Formats: sequence, C-alpha cells, structure tokens
Amino acid sequence: MKLSHFEFDLPDELLAQYPAEHRDESRLMVLNRKDGTIEHKVFKDVINYFEEGDVMMLNNTKVFPARMFGNKEKTGARIEVFLLRELNAENRLWDVLVDPARKIRIGNKLFFGDDDSLVAEVIDNTTSRGRTLRFLFDGSYEEFRAKLLELGQTPLPKAIGRDVEPIDDERYQTIYAKHEGAVAVPTAGLHFSKHLMKRLEIKGVEFAETTLHVGLGTFSPVEVEDLSKHKMDSEQIDISEATAEKINKAKKEKRRVCAVGTTVMRTIESSVSSKGELNGFTGWTNKFIFPPHDFSIATAMITNFHTPKSTLLMQAAAFGGYDFVMEAYKEAIKEKYRFSTYGDAMLII
Repeated sequence: MKLSHFEFDLPDELLAQYPAEHRDESRLMVLNRKDGTIEHKVFKDVINYFEEGDVMMLNNTKVFPARMFGNKEKTGARIEVFLLRELNAENRLWDVLVDPARKIRIGNKLFFGDDDSLVAEVIDNTTSRGRTLRFLFDGSYEEFRAKLLELGQTPLPKAIGRDVEPIDDERYQTIYAKHEGAVAVPTAGLHFSKHLMKRLEIKGVEFAETTLHVGLGTFSPVEVEDLSKHKMDSEQIDISEATAEKINKAKKEKRRVCAVGTTVMRTIESSVSSKGELNGFTGWTNKFIFPPHDFSIATAMITNFHTPKSTLLMQAAAFGGYDFVMEAYKEAIKEKYRFSTYGDAMLII
C-alpha cells in the first residue's frame, strides 16, 4: 500500500486538547468485521463485547516526565531537551532531542533549574535534532533520577497545542502503568477506569500485561510513498512466559484475545512462533504493521482515532480491513469523534 492511501482531511477542532471528564466515558465506535456494521457507544459499554475467559492484553509501560527546559551557557538561550532513553546509568549518558537544534553543538553546556543544580554537556550528534548528553550532578544515582523527575514535565505530544496542566500528571498515564520508560502514553489504555476494570474482572474477563516502552519513533512521520521502505525506530519490549501461557491457553479455548492499543499489537506480533503461538521475549522490536498483514494472536483490538498518514492508522487498517476502517474514519469525522491522544476509541471485533 501507499502512503497516500492514508491521507484524509481532519478538521483541527477534532484534535482533542483535553481528556474526557471520566476515563471510561469517551465515545466508542465498534466495528464488527464479520457483519460489516458500525455502532456508536460509550467506552464503558466495551464490557458487553467480552465474556468470561476472554483476555485483554495491556501495555503496562509508565511515562516519565521527559520534557525539560534549560539554558545554554554564555548566551542563556532557552533550550528544550526531550529525554529519549538512558544510554549508560553509571556515566549518566542520555539520548535526547534538542530544540532549537541549530544552536546546540558538541562541547556546549546546558544548565537546568533555577539554581543550575543540574548541568549537561553535549558529547555527540546523533541526528539533525538528536544529541547525546552527559549529565553532571553531585549526588547519588537515586538523587540524580529524583532531580530529573523534579525538573521534567509531562511530555504532551505537539498535537495538544497547550502547556502542561496539573490534570495531565494523572491523565497522561494509564491507571495500570508500572514500568517507567515511555516518552508517550499507550493511548488506548487511557479509557480504562478502576471501576470498569473491576466490572470486567467480576465478569471473568482476564488481563495479561506486556511492556513496550513507547518512543517517539511511533509518531515519526512516514516520508516514503512505498510503505515497505519505511523503517520504524526500535523500542524495548517484554513479554513474560506467564503472559504467553495465558494468551496461548485462551487461543486454544477459542476465547477472544484483545490487544489494547497498537503498542500491544506490535509487541505480540514481534514474538510469534511458527505454530502461531505467543513466545515470551525480552528485547527490542522495530515491527511495522501495515496492510496486508496476517495477525497471529489478537482477535480484537482497541485503539484511538489516529491522525492522517500515521503508522498507528496503518496498523488499525491492517487489522480492521483498509476499506472498512477508512469508511469508519469518514463516519467518525461526520459524527465529530475526538481524535489523537486524548480522543475517543474504536473497538474492532
């Protein structure tokens, strides 16, 4: 398929700037692939599409406050630093993005905090905006991490065109987030409230956790018309043996297995055996899913409404069927569904 197949006009006012008042009261569009039907529901109605023994797979990654603002030595220019990943804990080396990049060269020092209590030195260029920083900090590693948390901000995506507010500290995080390491939230999980998860549990629906630490590569624009030539950035994943066993048992018993989000789908599709079973795995994936794709594990998927030409939309179209999903997106725009991170949800069964 071509990049241009995923172009559509998305009105700016449909890009959600704030989350719904209650997590489980976002709107939910349900796509039934077998019947070719589209239903309009509220997210908490998702419980009606699952039975005892069905499994929902969740991404338990936790977003860390990755956006920091510092000042360049001598000039005092304000620089945004976006922490991507820790390269070396002992030497406090980090892979980051800087903005404006043209002002930041190897050897420059950046000062953070009102009292300049944290300093970083630029030691390498990685991409046009990418740099490697060595943080200079007098204190233990635990104190250094605490300082990063203190100075960092919730890394809202650029599509949310406003400053971070107190509400984002809680709402830009799933309620089941555990393992810190993501710079963007797995958005499909934002719709789950404690109350809804308890109701699903009482009904007998099981949960299985995986981890994919979402990086910015998931949201990098696709710049080639031929999708087979697009390369995804690698992201760290973890599938425990217990999770693999639970999923394989559910599949054997013909239960519904639901991937909550594109990150879960990429994780499980990255570790499939020749028999079509899920394997436990810890490592990295750069899996890029676009139509056509034969899915091995999940029989259902929850996902948000994504922006044009995004890899997230491509994956949803691969699972739901290109024509059906694009028809649903036209309907979503007509019905004024909210798109992107804080937007509404789609269930494909």
